[in-house]
Amino acid sequence: MVVVFTYLIMAKRLSPVTALTVVPILFAVIGGFGSQLGDMMLAGLKTVAPSAALLLFAILFFGVLIDAGLFDPLIRKILKIAKGDPVKIAIGTAVLALTVALDGDGTTTHMITISAMFPLYKRLGMRPLVLATISLLSLSIMSGMTPWGGPATRAITALGLDAGEFFIPLLPTMFGGIICVISIAYLLGKKERERIGVIDIELDGRNESFLSEAAATYALQEDIKRPKLVWVNLLLVLSVMVILVSSLLPVPVLFLIGFVLASMINYPNLDEQKERVLSHAGNALTVVTLVFAAGIFTGIFEGTKMVDAIANSLVAIIPESLGNFFPLVVALTSMPFTFVLSNDAYYFGVLPILAEAASAYGIDPVEVARASVLGQPVHFLSPLVASTLLLVGMVKTDLGEFQRYAIKWALLCSLVIIVLAVLTGAII
Repeated sequence: MVVVFTYLIMAKRLSPVTALTVVPILFAVIGGFGSQLGDMMLAGLKTVAPSAALLLFAILFFGVLIDAGLFDPLIRKILKIAKGDPVKIAIGTAVLALTVALDGDGTTTHMITISAMFPLYKRLGMRPLVLATISLLSLSIMSGMTPWGGPATRAITALGLDAGEFFIPLLPTMFGGIICVISIAYLLGKKERERIGVIDIELDGRNESFLSEAAATYALQEDIKRPKLVWVNLLLVLSVMVILVSSLLPVPVLFLIGFVLASMINYPNLDEQKERVLSHAGNALTVVTLVFAAGIFTGIFEGTKMVDAIANSLVAIIPESLGNFFPLVVALTSMPFTFVLSNDAYYFGVLPILAEAASAYGIDPVEVARASVLGQPVHFLSPLVASTLLLVGMVKTDLGEFQRYAIKWALLCSLVIIVLAVLTGAII
């Protein structure tokens, strides 16, 4: 079942939603479980419902705040501070991308980051590959570890975990990953400074206009911006993050309340609220549908005991001496696995098997889930990632050239966060 599902996804014969639903039903019927299918699928849907709610309201929450212009002042400030110094520009790119990537959406992150910074890179003669690498690594850290980002959501959904239990122990690792990305940006910027030097951009009228244009390139129509509410929106985001870390409310409920407050504060008019929801509905509906389809897959995978049988076979071939280090094995193998497999194939097809195998050694599935997201910097270089294809298109480069340039930095970033996860106790 896993092989057929993975092949159909990789060969693009079926959409992930269709494959997640049809393939397990077909194999369950072949296996003689037809009469129990309804209960299995319903149990799977109940398991993933909290994750679907979390993802829906997190996308809407951050989407509304981006529309309102929460990040606009940051972009303008970065452009003015950086001026003509490649090091400052590279670090500013990392700060911008890390901030925008909070919404967990790769397309949004690259569109805002590249559109805002690409004119400046071209003006100074900096290599677009530097911009693309920093944007990709920033996204891999923020989207990979936050429970509303794609990889973590899939891991949480596939194993039926609590989002807070998954995320909070990963916070030190995520902060370390942020520092790693900024450090890589510094190194890349330093190389560019050695290559082209510091370009003197005086803020005369012409250049001031250029900076304003660069900052506004990414912007949506101005009538939905709320510049006077930037501090209110920032306070709202910080409040949501504090409550999230404090575990005072279930995460889906927290983001529902955050979305409602963000909509009321920025768009009190009901028609405007409806427009903002509709503008993000396509992205939200696509991802939530995928999560519910995954519920069908995991419900049948577990209900038929297929996952138990595969895990027992896997345990039989793993040396006992490696049992206690199973999460580390998962973390290291997640790099090649997620590069050659789509996230759907890996998290819904492979991860449940790994988690079940780990349980034979007394290892909590949540540790396996955390370990599975640590290879995301390498995963985002895969040609299977739609946002990466968008990224190379926006910086007008070839995917192969970008992979050759960025792979060493992606590997370094993955290895750093794996080491940090081990040292902080997030895994092992």
